[in-house]
Amino acid sequence: MTRPAIIAHGGAGPGPDRTANLEPAIAKGRAILLAGGNAIEAAVEACVILENDPVFNAGTGSVIRTDGVVLTDASLQTSEGKLGFVIAMRDTPNPIRICVDLLEEEINGLTGLGARKWADQRGHLNAPVVGRQPEGQIGDTVGVIVRDSEGLIAAATSTGGCSHRPPGRVGDVPLPGSGFWVEGSVAVAATGIGEAITCALLSNKVYERIITSKDDSLESLSSAMNWGIESLIAPHHQVGLIALGPDGEGRGESNTDMPWATWCADL
Repeated sequence: MTRPAIIAHGGAGPGPDRTANLEPAIAKGRAILLAGGNAIEAAVEACVILENDPVFNAGTGSVIRTDGVVLTDASLQTSEGKLGFVIAMRDTPNPIRICVDLLEEEINGLTGLGARKWADQRGHLNAPVVGRQPEGQIGDTVGVIVRDSEGLIAAATSTGGCSHRPPGRVGDVPLPGSGFWVEGSVAVAATGIGEAITCALLSNKVYERIITSKDDSLESLSSAMNWGIESLIAPHHQVGLIALGPDGEGRGESNTDMPWATWCADL
C-alpha cells in the first residue's frame, strides 16, 4: 500500500501571505484520501477550494485582462496517462471540474466559446467571474498534486492568467510539459511567469532530471527543481515549482515568494 500524500502551492510572486489559505485545500484532500478516495477526486476538490478563494489568481480571484474580461484556464493529468485541459473560458469559476470530464474523452483540450458550450452541455457551473484588477505582475496561480493509496498520482492546476495580458494570451497552466507533467511515479507543477515556463518546457525538463537521477528522495526533488529554476529560467522571471514522488511528502522550490504546503500519511 502506498502512503497517500498531497502538496499544494498558491502561486509564485510577492503579495499577501497566502500560506494559511492553502490549509483548507490540504485538509480537503487529506480527508478524501483518508476516506479511501482517489487522487483525482482529492486533487480536484482541493483545487476547487483554491479557485473559490479570491486571494488566488484562479477562479473567483482571476485577474482582469486588458480588455476588461476574465478568462480562466485549468489542467488535470494523471499517472495513468490521462489528460484534460481548458483554455480561455468565460463565466467559468471552476474550470478544473471540466477537466475531469475530459479525462475520459477522445479529445483532451478545449478552448474559448467551444469549451464553454461543451461544459454547458454537461451541466457545469456557468456564472460570471468578477475577478480583480491586476497589481504588478500577479502570478499567484494554484496547483495541487496528490498521490493515493493505490499509487495513482494526479496534478490539478488552475489560473486566471497573468497581469496586463491580452484576452487571447495562453500561459503555461494548460500546456502539458510546461505548467505540469505527470508520468509514472513522479509529478511536477509550475507557477509564475508563464512565457518563461513555457519556453523552458519547465515541468517536463524537471521531471526528466528527477527520473535521470534515479533518486526520488525529497533532496532529489529539490535538487531537480532548483536546477530547473537556476538553469532554465532567467533570474528576473518569478517562477516556482512543486513536485511529488512515489513516497513521502512533496517539496516546493522557487526564486521568489511561493506559499506551499504538504501532507503525507503516516506509515
